[in-house]
This record gives sequence, C-alpha cells and structure tokens, in this order.
Amino acid sequence: MPALPQWESGGAGASRSPEPVFDPLAYHAPVLPEEVLHFLQPSPGKLFLDCTLGGGGHSELLLAAGAEVIALDQDSEALAHARLRLQQYGSRFRSYQSNFRYFPHVLEEAGISAVDGILADFGVSSHQLDDAPRGFSFIREGPLDMRMNREDGQTAADLVNHAEPGELVRILREYGEERQAPRIVRAIVKRREQRLFETTLDLAQVIESVIPRHGKKTHPATLTFQALRLAVNDEMTVLDEFLAQVPRWVKPGGRVALISFHSGEDRPVKQALARYSTEWLDRPEWPEPRRNPDFCMRLLTRKPVEATEAELKRNPRARSAKLRAAERLPQSA
Repeated sequence: MPALPQWESGGAGASRSPEPVFDPLAYHAPVLPEEVLHFLQPSPGKLFLDCTLGGGGHSELLLAAGAEVIALDQDSEALAHARLRLQQYGSRFRSYQSNFRYFPHVLEEAGISAVDGILADFGVSSHQLDDAPRGFSFIREGPLDMRMNREDGQTAADLVNHAEPGELVRILREYGEERQAPRIVRAIVKRREQRLFETTLDLAQVIESVIPRHGKKTHPATLTFQALRLAVNDEMTVLDEFLAQVPRWVKPGGRVALISFHSGEDRPVKQALARYSTEWLDRPEWPEPRRNPDFCMRLLTRKPVEATEAELKRNPRARSAKLRAAERLPQSA
C-alpha cells in the first residue's frame, strides 16, 4: 500500500470529555448510536479504532465518553470534515486517510499493538449520497463516479461503458442480488453502443425504462447502483480481508461492533463472528468434534440489532442497518 499520510489530531490538550455539540445531521447522522455505546462500552483510558470515520458521529460518541480514538477513512472530504468537527478532543483523536483493509499497518505505524474495541460502519454516508458530484445517487444528477477515494481507481462510468456484458450481469447478481440483471445489462449495452453513459440520472433512467416502478417505493435502480458501488470500490474483498484480521488486534475483553446495510455485507460479518465464537467443530466424517483453531470470541448478538422506531423517525436511512457485536475472550480461553 502507499505510504500513509501523517496523522492529524483535533488540536492540543483536550483532557476533559466535552458533550457533543456538533449537529450530526450537518454531514451524516450515525446509525444505532445508543446500541454502539452499549456494546463497545467506552470509558476514559480505553482506545478504539473507528475503521469508517465518515462524518465523525460514531467517533464523537466514543470521545465524549472519555475514550481515545484512532480513525480511518479513504475519503479526503470526510476526513477534513471530521477533523474539524472533532478538534476539541485534541490528542485523544487521531485520523489517517486509508482504506480500512490496511488498518493493521496503520496501527503498527502508530505504535499500537491492540485496541479495546473496533467499530466499522460499512454504509455510504448521507453526505456522499446527497452530494451529487460524488455520483452515488440515482435521484441527483452527477458524474457516474461512485469512488470512495476520488484519487484512485476506475469509476462506475468506466465499468458500465466498457465491462463485458457477462461481467456486468455477474456484478449485478452477486453484489446487488438483482433478479433483473440480464434485462438491465441488455438495456445498458444497447444504449452504450449509441452513446456512452456519463451521468447518474442517465443510467437510472435507462434502468427505469426497462423496469418500471409499478407503484413500488424503491427505485428500480437501487440494486444496480449498490452493485456498481461495491464493485468500483472492491468492497467485498476489502470486507473479507478486514474480517480476517480483526481478532488479532482486539485486546482480551475488548469488543467489536460491525454495522452493515445489505445482506451481501451482513452475511460475511455473521459468518466471521460465528466462526470466531464457535468452540467446537464437528463433521460427519470426523470420529469426534475438534476444537476450532479460530475460536477466540464470545458472540454478543445472536440476531442483528436494528434501529428502533424512534431512530427511524429521526433518521430513515437507518432502516437497513444491522449491528453485530462480539467480545474477545481472555487469552486462557
């Protein structure tokens, strides 16, 4: 990976624990805030890794409880906003521009061997969705981009305009679980032979022309845009790499809280936490059960925790959020 930029804190000397004063809706409202605090249990002296800083809402909750936070985000705009928002916490807050797949390298560079908790919110921020030039929205006109880090990688336009039809069908099916993938791709290919796609609304309108709403609340382009975003940012590969490294970096008694927004994300999170929290493995061909070499955690959520009705009234975008949590077992376990 490229060299990491120097970390930045919010300023010098904030030793107290001020109450959050920044309006979270000005950039991005953190989902499941009470639940995150319940499972991570932040307090003075604890150190947390926020792998997806975004607008800084979750980090601020942890900092306001007296904890220290080291945070990552690959979006330079999000980092600039969060650093300004959290400057009152001084050296208790450090942030790096980095994809969270590289979090072990970031912690090593910072001289940290383990943390008291890891938080990750895998969703797109409200600001990214609402900022038309970012190209995430199918209801706002903007360039067909969708990159989290606009300084690197192919855009959604590159993918839509040049990928083989079979590859596009695979992406829509695998990452968006879009049943109409072949139909949508045929329309995309027909259109790009005449004129390449440049904007979000251009693509959304083509999709809507072949999959009418018929009174449905969900826009026909929803799953396609989700799939393209995941592919552009290689999000599923990143998620798998992240999940494989999490246990090594959590202290005994430390906790992880992971928030996903669709089944493609929630499934690997569920499977990873189940693997880490299962002590014995048994297969029909084995004479007896065997101890699981990956066993190192205690599951805190048998089912995913979802937003309450009260939160949904405040923040409708929390409707698909699912939180799963686990605790690192003592070394002797």
